[in-house]
Amino acid sequence: MKREDRVSKYIKDKVREGQTLHFTLIDPAKLPDLSSAEKIADALVAAGTDCFMIGGSLGVSERDVDEIAIKLKKFGIPIIAFPGNISGLSKYVDAVLFMSLLNSEDPYYIVGAQVAGAVVVARYGIEALPTGYIVVGYGGTAGYVGRARPIPYEKHEIVVAYALAAYMLGMNYIYLEAGSGAPKPVPLESVKLVKAAVPDAILIVGGGIRDPDTATQLAQAGADVIVTGNIVEDSLEKAVSIVRAVKSVRKSS
Repeated sequence: MKREDRVSKYIKDKVREGQTLHFTLIDPAKLPDLSSAEKIADALVAAGTDCFMIGGSLGVSERDVDEIAIKLKKFGIPIIAFPGNISGLSKYVDAVLFMSLLNSEDPYYIVGAQVAGAVVVARYGIEALPTGYIVVGYGGTAGYVGRARPIPYEKHEIVVAYALAAYMLGMNYIYLEAGSGAPKPVPLESVKLVKAAVPDAILIVGGGIRDPDTATQLAQAGADVIVTGNIVEDSLEKAVSIVRAVKSVRKSS
């Protein structure tokens, strides 16, 4: 199998089996030191996390991603770059969420960074996962830095319209982002409606997920992948409980 097929197949096979996936987001800028990534990874792999994402919106260099990716290789699960900019790419990751921030008001975050980054991704031979990135509600640092016009929490029909546009443009991954540290997550109704509108897309949901019940509800609403980041840094015990809750949700395959 070609390298560029492996992570996508890994994710899609699990979804077809009726699993809900959990991705652990590690932001190098928020770690007390890079060595702490191994402690976090050890606990969350034991709990059942399916992939690591490495990245952040501010203060992340390629060297940071390199160092963490190298440390995480030993755990044997895919490592995916989650770049806030082209500096978040690394030749040591297995794949990259190749994202277009669709509701940005700055063309750079819709296609400009992607044009510059595509050359690096091709040179490194990284598997690209084409992703429509949609900021909802609070938005957090990602929304602010990316100059997004966040979609109001109650405007589910706009979220659906963006998701449909992403899918029609060939983006097989749809990422609904409430933002790092969001006071509340993406609404369940938005998740349900997006999954109904684009059932063949892999639906990723992150931001504002701080407890197992919220994660479970989002998974049951239709999220194929739940991402947690801030809670990993705030409370490893809570992060472990979220992973276990997500992995307990089974869907009809």
